[in-house]
Amino acid sequence: MKTLIIVGVLILILWNLGAGLYYMLVDKGESKRTVNALTKRVALSVALILGIVIAAKMGWIEFHGVGR
Repeated sequence: MKTLIIVGVLILILWNLGAGLYYMLVDKGESKRTVNALTKRVALSVALILGIVIAAKMGWIEFHGVGR
């Protein structure tokens, strides 16, 4: 379940990145849709990182890095 949530948020991040690129190419700077899409992407990225850090501190997930 944890993996599905993380992958889902990553897909949303990529979706907003693609939307920002699309709006940038289509709107030619005439609207704020590009800025809104990229703002959502940054907010989702920050929320994902904070969520992973909090989950690790609470013991819900465990890191298994290289060199252990």
